Amino acid sequence: FLLLQLLYEQHGVSLRASFIFLSVCSIWHLVRTFLLMPWGHIPYPLPHNYSYGLCSRFKTTKGEEKAVECVEEGLQSKEFSPKEETPGTGPQQEPRSFWSCVLSLRFVCHLVWLSVIQLWHYFFIGTLNPKLTSLANKDKLLVSTYTNAFAYTQLFGVLCAPWNGLLMDWLKQKYQKEAGKTGFSASVVALCSTVPSLALTSLLCLGFAICASVPVLPLQYVTFILQVISRSFLYGGNAAFLILAFPSEHFGKLYGLVMALSAVVSLLQFPLFILIKSHFQNNPFYVNLILIVATLLTLVHPFLVYRECHAQKESPSAKKKEDRAEHGDSHL
Repeated sequence: FLLLQLLYEQHGVSLRASFIFLSVCSIWHLVRTFLLMPWGHIPYPLPHNYSYGLCSRFKTTKGEEKAVECVEEGLQSKEFSPKEETPGTGPQQEPRSFWSCVLSLRFVCHLVWLSVIQLWHYFFIGTLNPKLTSLANKDKLLVSTYTNAFAYTQLFGVLCAPWNGLLMDWLKQKYQKEAGKTGFSASVVALCSTVPSLALTSLLCLGFAICASVPVLPLQYVTFILQVISRSFLYGGNAAFLILAFPSEHFGKLYGLVMALSAVVSLLQFPLFILIKSHFQNNPFYVNLILIVATLLTLVHPFLVYRECHAQKESPSAKKKEDRAEHGDSHL
């Protein structure tokens, strides 16, 4: 961003040329997708010594390929054979299907949580320059100073990203020690560790939204800091919640679906831009107020997850059934 701004302001490079250059660079992501990922289906559970990618595909020996095929055939035969019953536990339950995860209240709430917070971030970036111009009384030098400050804070997103993961790992270890004494299942422990992360992400976004709505120019420095921390917590927490709250074999599909649907919701920023220009005389205050209320509602998601964890802790039989449903037979 800083490089593009420098080229535009001091060297006269047009924004169109810069965007075309960035689009050409994005082709690498498509090339990597076709060359890195396997051409066929990745088996689950993953066979021993399974690997994929361009280099591993050329280096795989015939013996290794035959071993993988044997493992896959064994898995298929187990999949279509009658399910064995474990003495004293009754029939083993089927793992949760992909659509049962998608249609669950847990997934729907998480989708709303991600979509609202992500919409706030996109809307803020889209209205940043007009807002800074208005607050700085059209002083281009002052606007450029604050724009540079915003760009510099984005660089610290790399440093902020691990904080959420460290928080969740610490909580998970803490709950695992308690689970060893109380006998709670691993799925309940993993789910409980996501609650503070979800709540903290919502609160960070709420603080960032309130600061962004206050028409005080120096306060925008605080807004920039809260925005980059909130964004770092958002995407890391999203992936962590999906892998801890749902069966791991559905992670890729659920992650792709939630990102696609939240991107569709983010398109609402364009009607909001039109609404601000046509009805509010370029004053985003009322739209900001609506989005702040929506951000408050995202706190419902961690509350429901907490209530679900509390209910599972009080029902040992229910938590054992969920473990079997989510993870399947441990010997597969």
